[in-house]
Amino acid sequence: MAREAPEHDVDETELSVSRPKQWAAGIPGVLVSLRHGIEQMGALRSARTLRLLNQREGYDCPGCAWPEAQGHRKVAEFCENGAKAVAEEATKRTVGREFFAAHPVRELAAKTDYWLGQQGRLTEPMVLRPGGSHYEPISWDSAFELLAEQLRGLPSPDDAIFYTSGRTSNEAAFLWQLFARSLGTNNLPDCSNMCHESSGAALKETIGIGKGSVSLADLESADLIVVVGQNPGTNHPRMLSSLEQAKQRGAKIVAVNPLPEAGLMRFKNPQNVRGLIGRGTPLADLFLQIRLGGDLALFQAVGHLLLLAERAAPGTVVDWDFVQRHTHGFEAYAEHLQQLDWSEVDRATGLSRKEIARFSRMLMDSERTVICWAMGLTQHKHSVPTIQEVVNVLLTRGMIGKPGAGVCPVRGHSNVQGDRTMGVWEKMPEEFLAALEHEFHITVPRRHGFDTVESLRAMRDGHARVFLAMGGNFAAATPDSEISEAALRNCSLTVQVSTKLNRSHVVHGRTALIFPTLGRTDRDPQAGKDQFVTVEDSMSVVHRSRGRLKPSSPALLSEVAIICRAARATLGDGHPVPWAQFERDYDKIRDRIARVVPGFADFNRRVRQPDGFVLPHPPRDSRTFETSTGRANLTVNTFEAPDLPAGRLLLQTVRSHDQYNTTIYGLDDRYRGVQDGRRVVFVNPEDLAELEIPDGTIVDLISEWAEDPQKIKERRAERFRVIAYPTARGCAAAYFPEANALVPLDATARVSNTPMSKSIVVRLEPRRG
Repeated sequence: MAREAPEHDVDETELSVSRPKQWAAGIPGVLVSLRHGIEQMGALRSARTLRLLNQREGYDCPGCAWPEAQGHRKVAEFCENGAKAVAEEATKRTVGREFFAAHPVRELAAKTDYWLGQQGRLTEPMVLRPGGSHYEPISWDSAFELLAEQLRGLPSPDDAIFYTSGRTSNEAAFLWQLFARSLGTNNLPDCSNMCHESSGAALKETIGIGKGSVSLADLESADLIVVVGQNPGTNHPRMLSSLEQAKQRGAKIVAVNPLPEAGLMRFKNPQNVRGLIGRGTPLADLFLQIRLGGDLALFQAVGHLLLLAERAAPGTVVDWDFVQRHTHGFEAYAEHLQQLDWSEVDRATGLSRKEIARFSRMLMDSERTVICWAMGLTQHKHSVPTIQEVVNVLLTRGMIGKPGAGVCPVRGHSNVQGDRTMGVWEKMPEEFLAALEHEFHITVPRRHGFDTVESLRAMRDGHARVFLAMGGNFAAATPDSEISEAALRNCSLTVQVSTKLNRSHVVHGRTALIFPTLGRTDRDPQAGKDQFVTVEDSMSVVHRSRGRLKPSSPALLSEVAIICRAARATLGDGHPVPWAQFERDYDKIRDRIARVVPGFADFNRRVRQPDGFVLPHPPRDSRTFETSTGRANLTVNTFEAPDLPAGRLLLQTVRSHDQYNTTIYGLDDRYRGVQDGRRVVFVNPEDLAELEIPDGTIVDLISEWAEDPQKIKERRAERFRVIAYPTARGCAAAYFPEANALVPLDATARVSNTPMSKSIVVRLEPRRG
């Protein structure tokens, strides 16, 4: 029997703290997975659902984008967080018209994200009319016509914004951007704007493609794996199995992170005896506890040491054959690093020179090196040059385009990479736009659209009036919560295509629509035939996903059906895109994708192969670099690290172990020792002593930021409990979305415009009384 949704909201006074864990997974991971499944789905439904998760004839995990093995699959091909994600989606709890009649929007807006998400699956389309206090039922036809009237009545198509979450399938993402561009706008922000946009920008300039270059086999056959600014134990737990396999084959692992992460210390694999009843596998051979934002300094220092070693023993460190045949800019890079100021490296990294030298020696000794990273690198002012310095080190050693080596940006959402491949980007290249025009006989706009930050500014300033979200939780995911919520409320219409209730349904425009949709686990019959969709994982593998469960309501529509019907209502039945045909048969969508998107030729046949197919990656496949120089580019980057005024800390936002992005599964962070609460801030004990703030104090967090140092603006997040924690000196951490209020809208990374969620200058102000 599935447990009912909680009747009451979170009581943070029950929060308790214990010692952080020194290892990840093991028997507790198994038990937590089972508990979540049974509470949400019941025992039988849990067994049926989890058996098909990440299997060839089942459905792709709606959580992270970590790839499945090519060839043999385990019986249980999922992790604890994957089990939680599926339990949340396949829950037996439902939210129907009776729920909305009983709960005015004002009441729902006062609830936490956890409470909202625990209520269950949405079951029918709903509308909140201007001045209304409650959402009310609306028919699908009426809902689509209401949307169409608003879109047709806009002064310009650019007054509409089409946002996309990374859980959208390839087929839905392709149709979503086709709908937006048929209407006449490139306003296609997505969740990648807030996470890995810096990776794409850095990699595009340096190696010619904004995707990682490694496969799962490369990772597992590497000599050295460097994990930077990433917490796989919480964010990508199945990665730990790959790290364990590499370790057992003799690989060395380096963890670079301000926080000690349990999964990188020791992994107790719940799928083997050693993991269940033994000590598990120690993973990190070297832990570099770097200060926030010090990674550019670290990799410049490492590059400097590599070049010194090469000068001392010519031909032993630099891969001259690779550098001379395949790269551009090496001489300028080497000359720049001669000027490195080691005192600045000391300040920026907080690491000893002995630690940096040991890391450099490991890079010199390795013949096959993979460097992985996530948001710990991508959400700083200088994120793009930081990632370029990572690439510089790999290029110097010839570690691109060889087995067991390369770049590995680990995407944090199931199909966020596929969304971009399918054209969900505000700045798609001319080749793609021209192919759309040729294939569909439509006129496609060329002016660049709004990314996420620009969309918020446009809505805030009245330059965008209709906001449509294909999945996700935009209100909770975005920075500067006060401005973000005001921007959404300034719209004439907000539309949320969702499976469950979230913050974005209660932060709404003057009119608001909820379009309930099928999830990954749900069967999707169209015209008498069950359909499947496809996704692209972090390593460019495209494969099928087919839901098997009976939908929680007969009123639900698939994402594809919602887009097709909305487009027909808006653009008319005479529009040249065959929307009705696409809704009936997803093979027809894939046929068109095959003719528009590079690498997808013969899409329908190839994706029906047992493991799908791998998209081309020129640097990996043939050491071909489609850059402005025709080679891989080493770059010269000005030394940069955050400045920290006296009495302040540098704050990063992080996930708890009981959440995935903005979805809160529970109120525990098992690995960090937090139970029954989320409003906490982790601070080094020595910093607390200097600040004269005792462990356990309740504080307000006040962020300070300004482009002009003479005009500092403050933002406040109230009532956080201080936890003494072994993070790097001068650094602190708090969970998002609770800490998003502290991230200024205009504080973004250069080039990528990604919010600086890992570089927030804050002070802690104890509350009185």
